[in-house]
Amino acid sequence: MKHGLLLTALVAVTISTVSWCRADDAAGGDEVYPAAILAFQERGAGVKGYAAKVGDVLFATLGADDNLVLVEREELDKTISEQQLNVSGLVKADEAAQIGQLTGAKILITGSVTEVDMTIYLVAKLIGTETGRVLGVTVKGKIDEDLGPLVEKLGEQITAAVGKQSSKLVAKRVKIEDRIAKLLKKLKDGEKPTVSINVSERHIGQPTIDPAAQTEISRFCQETGFTVIDSDEKTKRKADVLITGEGFSEMQGRVGNLASVKARVEIKAVDRKTGKVLATDRQTAIAVDLGEQVAGKTALQDAAAQIAERLLPKLLKK
Repeated sequence: MKHGLLLTALVAVTISTVSWCRADDAAGGDEVYPAAILAFQERGAGVKGYAAKVGDVLFATLGADDNLVLVEREELDKTISEQQLNVSGLVKADEAAQIGQLTGAKILITGSVTEVDMTIYLVAKLIGTETGRVLGVTVKGKIDEDLGPLVEKLGEQITAAVGKQSSKLVAKRVKIEDRIAKLLKKLKDGEKPTVSINVSERHIGQPTIDPAAQTEISRFCQETGFTVIDSDEKTKRKADVLITGEGFSEMQGRVGNLASVKARVEIKAVDRKTGKVLATDRQTAIAVDLGEQVAGKTALQDAAAQIAERLLPKLLKK
């Protein structure tokens, strides 16, 4: 198959740059979806070596999509390696959810390159890490056609599918007020302990302005009826539960004035008197905004809010 100058140019773009989408505020409220491209499978002797090329060109093509933020390939490979995941076109639902939690990706893109007689089929699967739903798109061409245009066409179909059917792939964004209201229903019959919260925080490469993750968890605690004790060494002795942890945010990429930042928050809740660990949790989130610091704070707040929803019910006194 002839690959042509177009394929070479697109791969060069992939290696040298990463395109990020616009922020919600700058786009009139349009959603942006963090996405990760996993390895494609090869089926047929005539397409040997094509899977990597399809992944590279697809990364470059989708980088121009205003609705997608692509997870860095190196970071994705590192995460998969560290978690000892063997993912490919056959990625399972639980693996997809795990990758989503660790990288912040809400959509995984994978699939296969298949040779049938003298025809090549490019099949892409779009997997929602939050919903578990799977969508498929397919393009086909002759085995001796240039690969670049076929992958571009596949990218266009992926973009169209995300635009039209995003609600099937990505869970609807829930307002903080609705999250707290839902959490209140879970907590209404339980006796709530007093808590002290201390979550250190840093933004890699820049000074930290304020503790966004700690503030968000404190807000959830206060608005759901928990008594929050100051984390000062003297006053925290009055708390029943000590909530501690660490949050950090890091710049992922920039296009023009738009910044994409990923944040990770890890939390531990300990019974102050016994030292028993009551719960541990972690969450990754990605935010896009005009300012790097604002995007970082938004990502930290989102990660902390998700943790609070899962953590607080585990703290009720039995």
